Amino acid sequence: MTSLHAAPLKSSSEAHVLRLTPDDDPKVALLNYVKENKIAAAAIVSAVGSLKVTTLRYANQNNTTTLEGFREIVSLTGTLSHEHGAHLHLSVSDSQGTTLGGHLQEGSKVYTTLEIVLLVLPDLIFERKPDSKTGFLELSVKKK
Repeated sequence: MTSLHAAPLKSSSEAHVLRLTPDDDPKVALLNYVKENKIAAAAIVSAVGSLKVTTLRYANQNNTTTLEGFREIVSLTGTLSHEHGAHLHLSVSDSQGTTLGGHLQEGSKVYTTLEIVLLVLPDLIFERKPDSKTGFLELSVKKK
């Protein structure tokens, strides 16, 4: 991983466009897509759609919360790797505009559609490695 004091890692890129349909699980679909296509580094750059079941892990919590009811996705962002999984953040709003967000977990279900644009970085590898400063597995980036 580069720091602010090191030269950034650069890569060419290609866009992959996915459209999920009713009852698809967004996290499962994304993980399956990067595995099937052996994508070592990708980032979500756009996501537009709705959910009828939303499964989140809120900040600094261990448990998962499942929300029933129709919600618009107002943000879905994160990084993915076929070998090292994903780190995905989701924000959704209900019919009153109340917005909640957290880590996207398995178990969400698309309501009508979910259009996702993935930016694939074929020259890079995203890994998750222990970070002694945070105590978590954090993103590590290296050239292919």
